[in-house]
Order: sequence, then C-alpha cells, then structure tokens
Amino acid sequence: MRNRTRWIVTAAMLTLLLAAVARASVEVEQLSSPELQARYQILIEELRCPKCQNQNLAGSDSMVATDLRREIRRLLEDGFTDREINEYMVARYGDFVLYRPPLQRNTVALWVAPGVFAALGLLALIVIVMRSRSGRGESQAADAEELTDNERRQLARLLGEDQIGHGKQDEQETRND
Repeated sequence: MRNRTRWIVTAAMLTLLLAAVARASVEVEQLSSPELQARYQILIEELRCPKCQNQNLAGSDSMVATDLRREIRRLLEDGFTDREINEYMVARYGDFVLYRPPLQRNTVALWVAPGVFAALGLLALIVIVMRSRSGRGESQAADAEELTDNERRQLARLLGEDQIGHGKQDEQETRND
C-alpha cells in the first residue's frame, strides 16, 4: 500500500512539473532581419507586462504579454520606429508599461526621491562622524559611566548588596531623595 501511495505522489509531482514546463513561452516566430530581431528583443525587455506587476514582456507568459509581443513584431515589420512603438504602448496602457517612465509632473517623485534620500543619509553620516571626532560622543559616554552616590545606593539595594550597617540608613536616604 505504501509503494502505491509513493507512486501516486511521484506521478502527481511529475505531472505538475511537466505542466509548468509545457506552459513556458517560447518565441518561435523570427522577424525578417537580424536588426529587427535585435530591436524586438530590446523592446520586449524594456516594456512591462500590464497584467504582471513587475515583469517585462520577455519574461511574462501571460496571454496579454503574448499578444503584445505579437503586436510589437507586427509594428516592427510595418516599419515603426522604437519611439513610435513606445508611444503606441503608452497610449494604450499608460506610463506603467515603461520601466523608465519619462520625467513629468506626475513622475517627478520617482526621479527625485532616491537622490533626496541618498543626500539625507550622507548628511546623517557626516553629522555622526563629526560628533565622534569632536569628542562630544566621548563626553556623553563618560558622563553615563559615572553614578551619583544616591544611584549607587539604589543599585546596591536592587542587587541585594546592601552593606551591613548602612542598609537602614541608605533606605531612608533613598526615600527622602
């Protein structure tokens, strides 16, 4: 009975594996010239699949990506330039279809934010280094190491290290403080 179960599980896993391999997209249609084929490869790698969130047309096996690859081949064969093809795609799907959106009012944050965050990080690093070199960091550490007499007594009491003879007097002084 165990051998039969193992065989069924193995067969099911192989079936799933073969189904995934069979679903993978393979480009079999070649364009009329090597130049068009090279342009095609660049275009499908630079254009994003509208259905897949972060996958280019070359890596997507969705039906939408297949249709778009077919459309790009048709446009290339009809003599469209790369710019015209990009404009055609943007007109249909918006700037989302481009991995490198143009600098516009609605995309300024995408282009400026990385530089701003890098500058803020660099500024923070400079401030930290300057503080450590000026000695302000050391004086804070030295102040933190010194305890007042009252803090020492409280610490000793908490740790159960009251000195004999001073225990009651220290507790009263702690309460008075």
